[in-house]
Parts: sequence; C-alpha cells; structure tokens
Amino acid sequence: MRILALETAAKAVSAAVTEEGKVLASAYQDTGLTHSRTLMPLVELLLRNTDMTAADLDVIAVSAGPGSFTGVRIGVSAAKGLAWAVDKPCAAVSTLAALARNVSFGDGLVVCAMDARRQQVYNALFEAKNGRLTRLTEDRAIALAELAEELRSDPRPKTVLGDGGRMTYDFLTAAGVPCRLAPAHLVKENAVSVALEAEDIARAGGLVTAQELAPVYLRPPQAERLRREKQGG
Repeated sequence: MRILALETAAKAVSAAVTEEGKVLASAYQDTGLTHSRTLMPLVELLLRNTDMTAADLDVIAVSAGPGSFTGVRIGVSAAKGLAWAVDKPCAAVSTLAALARNVSFGDGLVVCAMDARRQQVYNALFEAKNGRLTRLTEDRAIALAELAEELRSDPRPKTVLGDGGRMTYDFLTAAGVPCRLAPAHLVKENAVSVALEAEDIARAGGLVTAQELAPVYLRPPQAERLRREKQGG
C-alpha cells in the first residue's frame, strides 16, 4: 500500500510517501513560510524523487485536525484535490493520534498537546507500552489547569509533545506534575506518523472518499466565535 501523507495542522509543514510501513521519501519544513506556499512544492518533489505520479498511490492521507484552522483547511483541501483527480481514497487522520506515534517506543503516558490559545490545548492521552499505543481519551480542547489536575495523581512517567508541548511542559512542571518533554526531533507533528496512522485506518476499513473527507476543528474558528459573541452582546 503506497500512501502519500500531508501534515499541515501546526506551524511546520511536511509530506511523506510510505509503502507497507517503509518510508520511501519525506520532506519537512519549519521556516515560517505559509503552508499554501510550501505544501505542493514538497509533494511534487517527493513524487518526482520517487518516480511516481498521484495515480501510482493507493491512499491520500492528511492530518484532518485538530490544529490550526487555516493549516487544517489547507491540508484537507489539498488532499481532496489530489484524491479527486486520480480517484483515490483518503484517510482522515487525527493529528493527535499521529503525533503520539512519535514516542510510542517509550513506556508511559503520552500527553499530546497543540496550542489552542486562551490557556487551552488540543489534547489526547495515550498509554505507550511495548511499542504499542492505547488511546485513553478522545481528542479534546482542554484548559491547561484542568489537564494538570487530571494528570496529578497518575504515577506513570509522562512524555509531552506537540507544537504546544513546551508550553504544556512548563505549565505542568510549575503545577508540580512531573513530566518530560519529547526530544526536539520528535516533539513536532510530522507526515511520516500521519502515514503510519493511515495504514491502520486503511486496514480497519476506515478510508473515505475525497467528497467525504472533512476537517475536524473541535471548536468553531475564531472568526465565527467572535461573530457569535458580538451577536450575543
């Protein structure tokens, strides 16, 4: 199974091509340039360097959220366009589930955290044991203070990661919750993990059509929230 995976849910952008769990090619960029400018050139580079076209792929995978509203929208739109053009199925991957794969080799509690602003994070908890992950919570938006209280009595070693990882690590540490921050090369979201998560989705029969592929925001975009607040006032 050949998978093209896209990751645009956070500040960095990445793409990867895998085949049966093997990484054939990957590209990662975190230079502050917009995803709309960087994503498709990365995809074109990967396909060219692997001597493939989109028609040679079996699945188009994307981190469908949660994450940056603009980033998620760009990634999902790109995946829909690529899949639609060559009539391929899609895998809508949880950004947090893919992220947890970065540290699945270390036993303990995996605390995925993406900055959701207003002292909140998009979060999910997983248990890593013997190289396997078990999901403990659904994807959610949660206040850092609430997360700290939830983790306070859990004795398992805790690894924090994600684009909100540093912020969450600092908050938990200050709140007296022991934890460790994932190493710099593993702390951020990346397309390789999206591709590996997509493989499991495909095996479970969870693929969708390009038309069915949709972003997962968890909460309304800021513009919509502001409009509602204004109307309510």
